[in-house]
Amino acid sequence: MLPRGSDQQIPAPPGQRSATLAAWARSWRAGLVSFDEVLDETTGDEDHLVRHPDHTEVSLSSALSTFAKVSPDDVRVVLPAAGDPRGLPGPGPFSSAALVAGEGVILGTTGFVPEEHHNAHLDPADRWAGTRWLAYPLPAAPVPAEPLTVAEADHDLTMALTETIGALRHLDVARLPPSFMKGLAALRGDDSHGPELPVGYGPRARRLSARATTIAGVLALASVDTSGAAVNAYETQARDAALRPLATAARRARAAAINAPLDL
Repeated sequence: MLPRGSDQQIPAPPGQRSATLAAWARSWRAGLVSFDEVLDETTGDEDHLVRHPDHTEVSLSSALSTFAKVSPDDVRVVLPAAGDPRGLPGPGPFSSAALVAGEGVILGTTGFVPEEHHNAHLDPADRWAGTRWLAYPLPAAPVPAEPLTVAEADHDLTMALTETIGALRHLDVARLPPSFMKGLAALRGDDSHGPELPVGYGPRARRLSARATTIAGVLALASVDTSGAAVNAYETQARDAALRPLATAARRARAAAINAPLDL
């Protein structure tokens, strides 16, 4: 949802499946939520399968049950982008897949990357659409955590938001959907409505996650011109250049909030 005062709705931002799984799996491994809650929050009404490197497939429930002894500190989300691979464990199949998808979850020495799955089997009874998580083995050595703290990420996001709003106001070429500027301005405060984090997350991590997730969703509106005006290549490039630092800050802030130390 957009902040109050806006009249548009937006879909969940990229990376939300991995962010949800990582947050709830961390809380589960800390003993703060049940295994069933993790599945309910992650899957909703959708079918989720996990494909292993040998191409065998199991349910997400079966796959997650094998991580019952993983420390919550060894579970985290990664939200990489081209040119910004921070959080990834170095070169390898998981990092490559996560870069393409823009998301992934590290669970101990295994990495999960989601992909949409549509089974077009001729028999209607065998058809299904859902999410398939591709599982990749990771190095046995612990994957170093992203050093960005919640406080640092919050500061960086606030600065990026202020600078982006200022840049857009000086760009007459940057035609944007109705409510976009109003929505960004409202997000300077705590008027955010992102998904709730599970038990164990502190107030600041919760606020940052909600704010960063909402900003990431609002940015999705920038890719759609609903004004009816023509937007040429120069205008598109100028707009995208102004929005890119905010998109980066929001992505890093979401990861920092999800991976923040839990209050045990």
